[in-house]
Amino acid sequence: MDAMKKKLLVIAGPTASGKTALGIALAGRLNGEIVSADSMQVYRGMDIGTAKASPFERQQVPHHMLDLVDPGDSYSVSRYAEEAGEVCTRLLERGKLPIIVGGTGLYIDALLAGRRFAGTDEQDGSCREELERDYDRLGGEAMLARLAAVDPDRAEKLAPTDRRRIIRALEIYRLTGRTQTAHDDESRTRPPAFQALYAVLRFEDRGKLYERIEQRVDRMCREGLFEETARLLESGVSPDSTCMQAIGYRQAAWALRGEMPRDEAIALIKQATRRYAKRQLTWFRRHDEAFWLPADRLATEEQADRIEKAFTEERDAHDDG
Repeated sequence: MDAMKKKLLVIAGPTASGKTALGIALAGRLNGEIVSADSMQVYRGMDIGTAKASPFERQQVPHHMLDLVDPGDSYSVSRYAEEAGEVCTRLLERGKLPIIVGGTGLYIDALLAGRRFAGTDEQDGSCREELERDYDRLGGEAMLARLAAVDPDRAEKLAPTDRRRIIRALEIYRLTGRTQTAHDDESRTRPPAFQALYAVLRFEDRGKLYERIEQRVDRMCREGLFEETARLLESGVSPDSTCMQAIGYRQAAWALRGEMPRDEAIALIKQATRRYAKRQLTWFRRHDEAFWLPADRLATEEQADRIEKAFTEERDAHDDG
């Protein structure tokens, strides 16, 4: 498959920026199908709080990488890169354009790079559980020192409070015999698995983005976010599981346990979502090649016009070359 035949379209941006509607519009224009790039939409039964595409939207355009695992199960970025990569390859072979839509920048980058930590997804969880117990017993300072002894470059980038990242780096070393730094270096030198036009939605007026976030959270609550969270907890999903740390579910669980009033939980959801949107934009700014679109000045169809033009120009230029 030559470079242009492996070309994808990425629609990224902060939460509540209109990525889903834009992806659907472009799929109709460019003979595409949607490949979700959201770390929480892989979980079944987590529909409202993750803003998953509705049944109607999925009828309009096929969506992939949704509802893959049960809540409480583990799911990693390397597993996503492998499985989403297989989906994209199949779509390309069928003459379809994979349109990657989502706000989890780490997942998008891993997919494009074809990045995978060999051997770390087949483990039974005992290694990670042991490291988690060690962290809780010894503390972050001791575990960071342990990491510094084997992977000083990675340890230098972390704080003692970075529990998940410290444990992950130690787990990679324990299971593969190589440091996370070595894996990262190898990934950077390996040719990317896919080329992409990387489009990012941005808001020139940050206040408009925050207004949309507040409206989305209010709509989620009306549609049953707290009830969805209650069903997950009643089904046996641990409140300490990864999926229940997602924004919205975590705060709703606090209210359901009586730790705070519902109104306070909603305010915290809005605050956490605004902060998350800022982190997303910081991540996407690292992509110098990104095609940025002012989402607060352009309607969805106007955004689609610009992206379609940019994508077809690249394709035509490649064909002429």
